[in-house]
Amino acid sequence: MIVDSTRKGKRFPDSMSKTIPIWTCVLNRAILNYRNKMNGINKPMEGVNCCAEIFDTTVQESAKWDTSLHLPLWVPDTEKVRIDSNINKWVKILETSGVDIASISSLLKKPLRPLWISQKTVIWLNEVPDYKSWEFTPIILISASASNDIYRQKKSSEFSWNYIAGAGDDEESWARGLTPLLFWNNVYDLISSGPDVCNQMVANIVEKDRVFRSQRGQNAPQVSVKPTKLESTRSTQFQDQPLDIIMENGNNGDLLDDEHGIYWLGSTDLAVCSTGYDFKSLDVDSILNCDQNQILCTLKDSEAYLHLPIMNSKFDRFSLQRNLPSALNFAKLHLKRGKSLAVCCDSGMLHRIVFFMGEDISVCVCLAILISLFNAEGTYDDGKFLMETRITKLDMRQRLIFVCKYVVNARPSRGNLKQVYNFLATLTNMSNTDDRGVCPL
Repeated sequence: MIVDSTRKGKRFPDSMSKTIPIWTCVLNRAILNYRNKMNGINKPMEGVNCCAEIFDTTVQESAKWDTSLHLPLWVPDTEKVRIDSNINKWVKILETSGVDIASISSLLKKPLRPLWISQKTVIWLNEVPDYKSWEFTPIILISASASNDIYRQKKSSEFSWNYIAGAGDDEESWARGLTPLLFWNNVYDLISSGPDVCNQMVANIVEKDRVFRSQRGQNAPQVSVKPTKLESTRSTQFQDQPLDIIMENGNNGDLLDDEHGIYWLGSTDLAVCSTGYDFKSLDVDSILNCDQNQILCTLKDSEAYLHLPIMNSKFDRFSLQRNLPSALNFAKLHLKRGKSLAVCCDSGMLHRIVFFMGEDISVCVCLAILISLFNAEGTYDDGKFLMETRITKLDMRQRLIFVCKYVVNARPSRGNLKQVYNFLATLTNMSNTDDRGVCPL
């Protein structure tokens, strides 16, 4: 199930009407292409009865595997035709990106197909067949938006509220440190408290949980959250108080343990972790800290630690791009000696409350290091690959998929990825200039 919302006047967002249906079709066709290739469906062996039987079985299974494009009825036929004409092109892009289609194929028993559910959808439960009898794997798209054009504002009951369309996935601006687990553990108290004391109750819940975790030696970092524009017009005693962002993993588990707190990128000696990790127990030779704040770490070599306070692209559009030269020089200094390097930040904690680890800036820095100092096979080459080729978006996509294979929570923002690409493109242009400094490309 995927839940989303959209602006007023629309029942479903474009992500549900077009983007997700396109991806389901692309994945279905890529999986079928992979299975056909593995089973040799295009070239059945002649003269061998057993192979002919296998070929017939594969053909029958392929015929049942739906690869057609399923769009909702409100998408015009002309637009559907244009989208369908590009599906095979997108399938080739996916196949050449290096994504692990084999794993997806082994897990998916039936083709994907989207289903749409909105506030006006009527479902007769006694007429819904058992899902095991379906010929597809349903991707249920649930829209939480109202379909009328009226700006929803409720003042008739005890509590009043404004409906803000599309704000559900922007929790860092309104959740005030409240995680999903903390919310559901206190849901009835929060709802019954009313809007006047809601912020105070949230602050008390978050602080109580932070103390509970800190007393047990668990990670309980503090992050100052600025009041919203609406709150800044009010005179409340809580609008300038810092709120604590608490990360949850299960009931009282700690995500930052030895198994999940740090992610090594294969055999590259590169790792991604959070600034909240216990670096005393981390067996690493050098640390590149991309957080705004310093961290406490004890390394044998005093020059094995570098602090680059990189800001997110929402606040500074070029902060990452300005700091990448220093990051690459530091990485090159240690990686060419066979030393291991951990790149850390707290961008995951600040921008996605569900995960507490570096999943944005540190991922982009590692991506720049991989492309700049490693070849296509993932071997350190001191930048020879970068100097001999012109970096394309396909190269970026392939390396990013490699990173995401190990850093399972990676969510690099588009703004930061754009800075990495612009920086690498500038490097390749400089390396391909002639003696007069003119780029022949």
